[in-house]
Amino acid sequence: MNNKIKLEIISDVVCPWCIIGYNNLQAAIQELNIADKIDIEWLPFELNPDMPVEGENLRSHIQRKYGSSPEESAQARIRIAQAGAEHGFKFTYFDDMKMVNTLEAHVLLDYAKTEGKQTELKLRLFTAFFSEQKDVSNHETLRNELTAVGLDADEGMSWFDKPKLKERIRMQEAQWQQHGVSGVPTVVFNRESAVTGAHPVANYKQFLTELMNKRN
Repeated sequence: MNNKIKLEIISDVVCPWCIIGYNNLQAAIQELNIADKIDIEWLPFELNPDMPVEGENLRSHIQRKYGSSPEESAQARIRIAQAGAEHGFKFTYFDDMKMVNTLEAHVLLDYAKTEGKQTELKLRLFTAFFSEQKDVSNHETLRNELTAVGLDADEGMSWFDKPKLKERIRMQEAQWQQHGVSGVPTVVFNRESAVTGAHPVANYKQFLTELMNKRN
């Protein structure tokens, strides 16, 4: 019988607070010494499901979507970089950085799940986009990242040719939106409770401790 705590993390690979939140969550898990009691699954969320293939300059996108001034955007990037650095994650923003369409990245994460390498690919894609200035909608990039985590690139890329697999991603997103998920990261604990946002390590420790106590 599987008595692990199931954590379903709803996120997008181009969401900076998603990797920050995950690293805080992992720190909490390590501090509580319960890594062997946790089962993590990543679920899809597209920050910009209508993003065209060519993408959009990130600065222009932030200004258009959130109304942020260049100064506000610059300050936000500083805060993000500082938060990432707390657990060794490097954000490398650059002038020509683009916000891109992530549907196919989520398709590959679904493929990686079937091979037991979903978290590895997810973290690889975060790093590719935020640290290595790569376009995670580009097929060559995606192929290389599949190979980097030991997955069959040809098999993974073949999933793009199956419309039902993309439709499955859309359906998953719609189901969680119907349950009230409108922002990421959102962590769902054992389908019993959920929290949205990149919480501090102490908060995640509290959530996890309460779950452990409840199970015991």
